[in-house]
Amino acid sequence: MRVVDGYPGTRRPPAPAPDVAEPPLRRGPVLVTAVFAAMGGALIPAASVAGLWRVWQFYAMLFALVAAVGFGAAVVALGWPTRRTTRAGALTAAAGLALWVASRPLGLLTRLDPWQPADTVVGFTDYVAAALQGIAVLGFLVVRRRRAHPWPSAPRRVAAWIVLFPVLLLVVAAGAAGTVAAGDGITSPAASTLLDGGTFEYCRPDGIPLAMDLTRPAARGVPVALFLHGGGLVAGNRRPTGPGALLAGSRLVPLRDALTARGFAVASIDYRLAPAARWPAPLDDARCAVRFLRAHAAELAIDPALITAVGTGAGGTLAALLGVAGQPEVRAVAAIAAPADFGLAGLDPLARATVLTALGRSPATLREASPLSYPGTGAPPFLIAGGGRKSAEFADHLRAAGVPVTTGAGDPAEAARFLAAVTGTLGP
Repeated sequence: MRVVDGYPGTRRPPAPAPDVAEPPLRRGPVLVTAVFAAMGGALIPAASVAGLWRVWQFYAMLFALVAAVGFGAAVVALGWPTRRTTRAGALTAAAGLALWVASRPLGLLTRLDPWQPADTVVGFTDYVAAALQGIAVLGFLVVRRRRAHPWPSAPRRVAAWIVLFPVLLLVVAAGAAGTVAAGDGITSPAASTLLDGGTFEYCRPDGIPLAMDLTRPAARGVPVALFLHGGGLVAGNRRPTGPGALLAGSRLVPLRDALTARGFAVASIDYRLAPAARWPAPLDDARCAVRFLRAHAAELAIDPALITAVGTGAGGTLAALLGVAGQPEVRAVAAIAAPADFGLAGLDPLARATVLTALGRSPATLREASPLSYPGTGAPPFLIAGGGRKSAEFADHLRAAGVPVTTGAGDPAEAARFLAAVTGTLGP
């Protein structure tokens, strides 16, 4: 028997196949868009981890893990674009999307809605994160199905970038805006259940703590103005500065200064935003704030009989509803630039989209959220100022019901002067 290369027989054994590295994929506009979408979809829940940690640590750790893995997979796919890394990017983006589906549409994560801390400035921030993850999954799958091929011609590359560059800009802008909105609460002081500071937890609906900032004068037994921010029920927060204040119209500071100059305490609250929370959640939160102020009046050094409400934009609508929807809950109402009716007829496209996002299209819900739909009998004195949809009709409607109504331009000093006159507060 012949021996060939140490093996019996006449044939050599097959040589082992050489290791062939997986060919890289091009970093074209589809891949870059998918990577930035995955990064944005991961950064939004990551930015909400600090607020979520204060509520339930398990969900905070889950969000942090999914965000870290998703962001890391996106970075790897951009740095080493192969079919394997793009598949990993698609899987991790799909995991982030599945987390949103399980918690929001399906409601499978019990005890509380873990996305609520991300929605304290814009009520649809979590929807932005889900949309970005969906774009990332689609983009990674498209790139992965392509085979490696020679570098395309310059005209083809330029055409591809021209077509997809607007989409890339939109993805980057959405990711950045969502991250800023979700992370706005990082620098905000945590709401305390103890009445020993300036920020309190006044209510906890569905396990979500809602915060109130209270500015008080040195005197005791003072009247208090509950401030309800604007933003169309879908945006804004209680803070005097930052993205939430900008989206709410930035009217808190001048109103607060004018009211405190007349001896008022000013309570500014966060309330749940749509579409994360459906109507009547914002009104329920405003009523909960009134109950909180009345129940803790002694500790807060305010007069429980002199609780007033002032709001701008949709916050003014909530303030008006505190006065006309059911038993009046406040001593006086100042509604500034507040819509009095949410009927869809005659709305411009942006206003219509906002109303549909905040309230839906149910006629019963639209009537329930419209102060003009209520009789107004027995309502407290009203200041209706600064315009607002059907505000003039609302003023006439209240006057016909025997309610004292003052109209004006919506100047902060005017609102403070009105509330001081109703409550009998001395001041300049």
